[in-house]
Amino acid sequence: MPKLIIGCGYVGCRVARRWLEQGDQVSALTRKPARAAEFAELGISPIVGDVAQSLQFPPVDAWDTILYAVGFDRRSEYSMEDVYVDGLARVLDQLPERIGRLIYVSSTGVYGQTDGEWVDEDSPCRPQRAGGKVVLAAERLLAQHRLGPRAIVLRLAGIYGPDRVPRIRDVREGNPLPAASGSYLNLIHVDDAVTAILAAERTVEPPARFVISDGCPVLRAEFYRELAGQLGAATPQFAAAAHPGAAAQRDLSSKRVRNARMLDELVARLRYPSYREGLASVVDAE
Repeated sequence: MPKLIIGCGYVGCRVARRWLEQGDQVSALTRKPARAAEFAELGISPIVGDVAQSLQFPPVDAWDTILYAVGFDRRSEYSMEDVYVDGLARVLDQLPERIGRLIYVSSTGVYGQTDGEWVDEDSPCRPQRAGGKVVLAAERLLAQHRLGPRAIVLRLAGIYGPDRVPRIRDVREGNPLPAASGSYLNLIHVDDAVTAILAAERTVEPPARFVISDGCPVLRAEFYRELAGQLGAATPQFAAAAHPGAAAQRDLSSKRVRNARMLDELVARLRYPSYREGLASVVDAE
């Protein structure tokens, strides 16, 4: 069945490999010709284009599944609004009427709770940070679009995995960590995120919305103590960030994400049910 990935990066490439393994035809959008060549070598049909500019998809009668997992490149010339909101609108208007479903990767950043409150799919969304506000605007745009009834929104917690553990180098080297030790982290290992995406394609009918998290929120201090212990490094210390305004915005959000609906309806069992098992898999692989 024909699949389209818009945002074939850390998560999207892993989904593409799984689809290819089961014999599906996979296309993916990329801004970079060099990346397009890499896709072709993997068996992915590349489409060169940029969601922040004009783009055109090849003529296709219908896409069985579209995965929209665009990330924000802070080195680019575009704003988050350009990429997440205007870019999504541009893509949606280019897509054919006939699609099976659109899986939209969103973020738990849409929640702005600051007191450690538990949140789920039905909790109010009052994001404090600019990124959360933009992602929520994109969700609302999708809901109001003609393709909204075909959408499954997955609000992913912080993704980690091989080559993607925040501040791991600082922990190894004993550098102070520029973050608030007492705020909560909500996480999902990339392998479990991919499992959730594939399950959203098979097991539920759109429209739907799920929070994707391991359901094991952890204070930053505890997370980095665990990481240091597994690395055999010294217990990390925390210090004020070099840019306190940005750090204050990041640390302002402190909530705990409940994943009961995901476990009941989407993914019955996670490979990495907490950060401890997930970190161990990363450290062992290294």
